[in-house]
Amino acid sequence: MRIDIDPGQVERNVFYKLLTSVVVPRPIAWVSTTSAAGTDNLAPHSFFTVACVSPPVVQFTSVGRKDSVRNIEETGQFVVSLAPEHLFEQINATATDFPRGTSEFDAVGIAREPSLRVKPPRVAASPVALECELHSTVRLGDSTVVFGRVVHAAVSEAVLDDGHPDVRKLRPLSRLGKDEWGTLGEVLEIKRIPLADWSGLGM
Repeated sequence: MRIDIDPGQVERNVFYKLLTSVVVPRPIAWVSTTSAAGTDNLAPHSFFTVACVSPPVVQFTSVGRKDSVRNIEETGQFVVSLAPEHLFEQINATATDFPRGTSEFDAVGIAREPSLRVKPPRVAASPVALECELHSTVRLGDSTVVFGRVVHAAVSEAVLDDGHPDVRKLRPLSRLGKDEWGTLGEVLEIKRIPLADWSGLGM
C-alpha cells in the first residue's frame, strides 16, 4: 500500500523534505566564490551534477538567493571543491547562515589555496577542485540552477590510481534526508553488457 502525496496540496517544506529523502545520495558541490567587494564565500550545495561533457559543464542548484549565486552573478566565476569525509564537520559548518560579507573560510578556519584560472580560492585540504566560469543560470521558482564551464581541474596525486581518481581514496561525502549524511560504503563494480553479448539476466 502506498501513500499518495500531491505537491500542490502540502506545504513547500513538507515536499522538500520528501524530495531530499528519496533523491539520495546526492553529491555535494562545496562552492567557493568571491564577491565583487573581495570577500571569499564557501558553501555546500547538495543539488549537484555534471551537465555536459564537451564542453565540460557542471551544475548546482541554490535553493533561495544564497551568497554563492549573488557572487557568481557579480563575478562570473566559482570553484567546486570535492567534499571529502575527513572534512565532514567543516563542510557542515560552512552551511551556517552567516551574515552577508562574512567569509566562511575565516569563520570556520578553512585554509585556502589560490586557483590557477579563476579568482575564487580552492579549499586547500580538498583533493579535487574544478575551477569554473559561469555559463548560464536558470531561475526555477524559489531556486537558481547555475551552470559552470570547467576551465581547469586540480587533482591531488594522492588520490590517483593509474592516473585516474580512485573513489576509495577520494572518500566523498553525500547528503541524504533530514540531517543525515552518507559516506562511501561498499563499492560495487560491474561492466556494461554490449548488445552483441546480451543473453538476458538468468533467462
